[in-house]
Amino acid sequence: MQKILVTGGAGFIGSHVVDALVEQGKSVLIADNLSTGKNAHVNPSENTYFFDVDITKRDRLEQIFRQHSDIDGVIHLAAQSKASPSLDAPEHDANINIHGTVNVLELTKAYEVKNFIYASSAAVYGDQQTLPIAEDVAVEPLSPYGVSKQAGEEYVKAYRRLYDIDARVLRFANVYGPRQSVDTEAGVITIFVEQLLNGEQPGIYGDGKQTRDFIYVTDVASAILHCLFEEPSEPEESSPVYNVGTGQETSVEELLRELCAVMDQRYRPLYMEKRPGDIEKSYLDNRKLRANYAWEPETSLADGLTATIAHAKRSDASYEKIDS
Repeated sequence: MQKILVTGGAGFIGSHVVDALVEQGKSVLIADNLSTGKNAHVNPSENTYFFDVDITKRDRLEQIFRQHSDIDGVIHLAAQSKASPSLDAPEHDANINIHGTVNVLELTKAYEVKNFIYASSAAVYGDQQTLPIAEDVAVEPLSPYGVSKQAGEEYVKAYRRLYDIDARVLRFANVYGPRQSVDTEAGVITIFVEQLLNGEQPGIYGDGKQTRDFIYVTDVASAILHCLFEEPSEPEESSPVYNVGTGQETSVEELLRELCAVMDQRYRPLYMEKRPGDIEKSYLDNRKLRANYAWEPETSLADGLTATIAHAKRSDASYEKIDS
């Protein structure tokens, strides 16, 4: 049985990745300090092993590698995952996203783990004039968060070149779905759903014309597993970087209208001042990932929103398997 370490495996995206790994019959080591992850999200399979570990504490993290010398791959998802906090505390953001990533890479190298997936973000691109955004454009991050994720990418690519680690960088679009928390790494969809369920007026920063590429979380988990376990159809020596998105552009206003329609609520946004560091328009060209790994996003925005809303209405703290 293959054994995979998932950092951030009790978090929003990480818990879905763990579910997908368990479904494929893998043994999964979960490293998470529960700063944003939750015990309730941990898959209860007998093949999952949870470790309360902070990736910035290398000695503690190394205990996992020592206890499990047969790790076949690392999926590095643990991160400070929002732009706004990085503006207020860039040193905290850098400590987790840069120093923590180096710790994970150093242990991956030291214990000769050959397969590595790094979760990056569309935030590295900044505001791009040519859409959809392809992987080969010059990155221009607008926030310390985007800068720290870019720095992590460069470390991953350097370790790939230096130490023969089969590493890939995945740049996620705006991920949404069940288990995403308003209090932590929440995206705009989770925030809108919570506001509408509570009878509050949904707030839109700026004019609402800003666009994003909204991708359902199980489609992201599927992309990660494709890249970890499959051989690419084209060589990756120069650029092991992939966009993970739907390739479709949706404005924040359009999104809120769709949510209001699904939830049978009146459309009445509260417009607020634009936030610094917010990107105006962004959606990703996913053709490279689709071509090299035969991956396709399978969940439409309407179906994904319906599943997200249904989960939010239940709001049960116990583990719940999410159908992919």
